[in-house]
Amino acid sequence: MAGIDVNSSKWVRLYPIQFRDLAEEKRFAKYSIIEAQTKKSPDDHRPESLHINSDSISVIERLDTKNGWQRRKSIVLPTLSESFCAILRQQQDKDLSLGAFRPMVTDFTWEKASLKDEDKRKSCYAQTSFLNATKTALEPLPYNFRYAFRCATEPKCPGHDLMIIDWELSTAFYKWRTQYPDVLTRLSKIKQRWLGDLCSKRNDTVFFVGNVKRFRETFMTLGVFYPPK
Repeated sequence: MAGIDVNSSKWVRLYPIQFRDLAEEKRFAKYSIIEAQTKKSPDDHRPESLHINSDSISVIERLDTKNGWQRRKSIVLPTLSESFCAILRQQQDKDLSLGAFRPMVTDFTWEKASLKDEDKRKSCYAQTSFLNATKTALEPLPYNFRYAFRCATEPKCPGHDLMIIDWELSTAFYKWRTQYPDVLTRLSKIKQRWLGDLCSKRNDTVFFVGNVKRFRETFMTLGVFYPPK
């Protein structure tokens, strides 16, 4: 679970959080402030990674979207890097594995997921401990979704194309199948939401990105922050 330390404005990775095993009062929504006991991860040397005591989780509050997302922006915006190109340079120099930046989005695409793609996805999700043999397996997405974008502040930016690993998108794909049973229609609606709405020029769009423990050079889009301008 990626988050931001509200005292230091630094990114943290908290794990393992077996969300479906948490007591009801310990389950938290996106943009929640929580307190918990943590320690440096013994088996993941990325600087942001912390081992969390899930039993110690206390949900303080969930930040609202009033005044143009002001409370959320006060925590997220101080963490921004100049560009994704800058994050890649920091990954090489400091092993940075989480970050946020403003992209210049050019496209949103999808393709049928292959068995090889599913192996990569499981490798990514495995580090979150969401897949548990004692639970009903989470239904895998049959498609890979990707953002294409450039870094506006980098004259030599080669352009980037990142897979999207976002629980909200996965939820939408299955939640919307009753409303949009035709798959192509549903995919079109997802593109309208994740490209047309979230990346609208009306919004100050920010991407949250992170890499995988086993493949440090491979980053993915973890989520989108889209307060109105």
